[in-house]
Amino acid sequence: MNAIISAPELASALSGAKPSVLLDVRWQLSIGKAAGEPPFDGRAAYRTGHLPGAVYVDLDRELASAPGGHGRHPLPNLAVFGAAMRRAGVSSATPVVVYDGGMGWAAARAWWLLRWTGHPDVRVLDGGLPSWEGPLETSVPQPAEGDFVPVPAADGLLDADGAAALARSGVLLDARAGERYRGEVEPIDRVGGHIPGAVSAPTTENVGPDGRFLPAGELGARFRELGVSPSARVGVYCGSGVSAAHEVLALAVAGIPAALYVGSWSEWSGDPERPVAVGPDPQ
Repeated sequence: MNAIISAPELASALSGAKPSVLLDVRWQLSIGKAAGEPPFDGRAAYRTGHLPGAVYVDLDRELASAPGGHGRHPLPNLAVFGAAMRRAGVSSATPVVVYDGGMGWAAARAWWLLRWTGHPDVRVLDGGLPSWEGPLETSVPQPAEGDFVPVPAADGLLDADGAAALARSGVLLDARAGERYRGEVEPIDRVGGHIPGAVSAPTTENVGPDGRFLPAGELGARFRELGVSPSARVGVYCGSGVSAAHEVLALAVAGIPAALYVGSWSEWSGDPERPVAVGPDPQ
């Protein structure tokens, strides 16, 4: 099953016999906001207009736990996550489509969590809300309670030690901007740089100017150039495990399975005992 769905495909599916549950996960990273500018309010944006029947899901509160020693967006409490999914009408036998404001990072985080915890049919709206040409609504739906119970998979998740080991034995991709990887700037975390052995692979290069993913063949070629071979084990990290989920999604579009280091650089760099590499080279 393709991990993404186009807006025309979604419009057609919603008129079918088994319409998807829609999750609106609009969220923005606060980097670069002007002094005094209020943080982005995804729930307020949702109330101004959302896909018909979509339920809002809060990334910071329902797709992550509170910031701490395991990073800025650690794994959510699975009881909280499961309750949020059931409240939104998610059942194990019902397809789910997730979208955000267009960047795709937050939607990919929800996609990854649902897939990792056992949901068999989850896709991301390619291009997010800006790609949707149908009607929007402002009313807040009250879907019937779903039955989804998250059960974590045995694989697909990396901790700090696992990420370090994969950087040596496989391919560990760093999805952040190149200047953060090189250690030239670090607007959020304690120190700039990257995990030794990780390869710079900005997730922004997986999409075109319209925010939609590049074709699967182009994505596959990109990842091959970064050292991903058919036999390689692949992992991804970013700043806090959100944009890295988008890169895991891009890899899935290309037919390449990959694990996510959820703690990412915010966890790794928070421990001064862990090594930090700087510059353009992995080592």
